[in-house]
Amino acid sequence: MSINHFSTATEMLTALRNKDISSSELTELHIEKIEEHDEKLNAFAVKTFDRARASAKLADQKISAGEKGSLLGLPMTLKESTLTAGLPQTAGIIEFKGYLPPADGKLAGTLFDAGIGLLGKTNIPIALGDWQADSPVYGRTNNPWDLSCTPGGSTGGGGAALASGMTPLEIGSDIGGSIRVPAAFCGVYGHRPSETAIPKSGSFPLADLPNPAFLMGVQGPLARSVDDLTLLFNEVKGPDIFEDVAWKLKLPKARHTKLQDFRVAVLPPFINTPISSAMSTRQEELVSFLSKQGAKVEVIAPEFDMEKYFHDYIRLLQVVTTLGLSQAERKAQADEILSSGTYLAEASASGLTMSAQDYLMLVTTRQAYAQIWQSFFKDWDVLIGPMSLDSAFPHQTGSLQDRTLLIDNHEVPYSSNIAYPMVSILCGLPSTAFPGGLDGQGLPLGFQAIGPYLEDHTTLQFAGLLEEAWHSFQAPPGY
Repeated sequence: MSINHFSTATEMLTALRNKDISSSELTELHIEKIEEHDEKLNAFAVKTFDRARASAKLADQKISAGEKGSLLGLPMTLKESTLTAGLPQTAGIIEFKGYLPPADGKLAGTLFDAGIGLLGKTNIPIALGDWQADSPVYGRTNNPWDLSCTPGGSTGGGGAALASGMTPLEIGSDIGGSIRVPAAFCGVYGHRPSETAIPKSGSFPLADLPNPAFLMGVQGPLARSVDDLTLLFNEVKGPDIFEDVAWKLKLPKARHTKLQDFRVAVLPPFINTPISSAMSTRQEELVSFLSKQGAKVEVIAPEFDMEKYFHDYIRLLQVVTTLGLSQAERKAQADEILSSGTYLAEASASGLTMSAQDYLMLVTTRQAYAQIWQSFFKDWDVLIGPMSLDSAFPHQTGSLQDRTLLIDNHEVPYSSNIAYPMVSILCGLPSTAFPGGLDGQGLPLGFQAIGPYLEDHTTLQFAGLLEEAWHSFQAPPGY
């Protein structure tokens, strides 16, 4: 089997087992690509080539001895904020520069036990709070499709590294689209898992232990194929630390194995967040394709007030992302991150003044929404919609509240980009982001399939069927 830097991780692992390539050769192949492309992309925050070479040498010895670790010999990357012993974990925050955690987190430890070699850690924005990867610690990451554009965020370095062939797999995190927006902007796949399907701990500096009060934030995989996405998901799924002494996770199989059997709901436009004409046209093409395949397709959403749902998401987001901050610090962060548009400002302000009782009531409301979702997914298998308002936007600077996005020559608040990612986030539903072709500027357009809680294999299967029949990853020109 001939392997190149755009081969899938699954193909790479097969070649390793068949001894068509050594781990050392595979690692050098990726290091060469990093050295060739990363100067212009700046996807890597931390490079660990010596470590990767040592891991590869050991993996080759183990493979020769007949050992069969599930990912043995495969090089890959981790998001910079992923807890990894002895490597920087700043989340792009200057105050954490120089912080080197003493132990691996659950996800990193699982992957090292499975036999991966770490090529490095990929770039992120400050505090993981942007749809760019522009870090005061590491600088700005560029999109391989257009260097003047963002690769998305906060797992922007990972998206760029995947799309350019510098890594076959990546672990990211997502509380506002941080796995799936980079996947969409870079033309790769990303899976936001069901909220309890993958350990959540170890994804932010000094927040190393599980915290039951921290809702909505997850960690999850990015890849260039759905098989690879599923491979990595299956490797890291399971209970978090402390619970893993007893709990096991057994997820149901996908509901269907053919597109014609899927009942596909299509998310209607909502809360004044228009998608671009290119995104709209491509979505219509997807709907038409699914109908021709024999799938049941209808524009429909769960029966709740989507504006209130959005409002409640923003309120909860504001609380969980400012844990440990003073009131003044929380207000400063709110002004910086969530103050574009009257609706967002009101939601942010209500989050800032929330009492413990209000928080508990909001969590109860979240469960009420979850019950409505459960009923909705009795009639539908997946809900599809855009992953963002448009393709990747040009790099932006300045305070977040002053930024805007240009959608078909109309300015909309920068924060509007959170609208479509948040649909799955509030109730912890699985969402698989998948490529949907290119727009008129040659930039990727991305969509998502949202599914029932803990039925991750249904959205992964659906995206995989579309990969085979409709559209799959394509490499950006020049890589």
